[in-house]
Amino acid sequence: MDDIVLTASSASLLRRTITTLQQEFSMKDLGPLHHFLGISVTQHSGGLFLSQQQYTIDILKRAGMMDCKPCSTPVDTHAKVSATEGAPVTDPTHYRSLTGALQYLTFTRPDIAYAVQQVCLHMHDPREPHLSAVKRILRYLQGTLSHGLHLQPSTPSELVVYTDADWAGCPDTRRSTLGYAVFLGANLVS
Repeated sequence: MDDIVLTASSASLLRRTITTLQQEFSMKDLGPLHHFLGISVTQHSGGLFLSQQQYTIDILKRAGMMDCKPCSTPVDTHAKVSATEGAPVTDPTHYRSLTGALQYLTFTRPDIAYAVQQVCLHMHDPREPHLSAVKRILRYLQGTLSHGLHLQPSTPSELVVYTDADWAGCPDTRRSTLGYAVFLGANLVS
């Protein structure tokens, strides 16, 4: 069994697409989209809002940080954490669990993608400074629970890509970090 979400610029186009697919495949139309794979979907006049607010709350509870003080950014912009700095964490499994949960959260929270990528680099040997970085991401999430991803109708003829790189920025390997965001019209697509 596979799930698929279909959207279209008009209700009639969506209906025709579903009818055509049903002629080829055995499938069931579950009606208007409200949630999908743990992602809450809210339809409004301007489009769709995708949110993982409840999932974020669950992560905060699992980490014991529901009542933590929020911070304004998900990462310390001045510090670069070494792979070997600090003592090993006492529970690496807990670190990996939280980090993996944060990876899934980046589907609707691209604002934490860089910070999560940085803590994922250390899943094989997490250290206390790495755990502190995870906690900072969680503190940021505490203050931005209502954030999510907006998708709206737009003219799809314009493709805009933003990119940035931190050349040789890794303190251990001198490797570079590259990031990008691709928009089709007003919508983030990658």
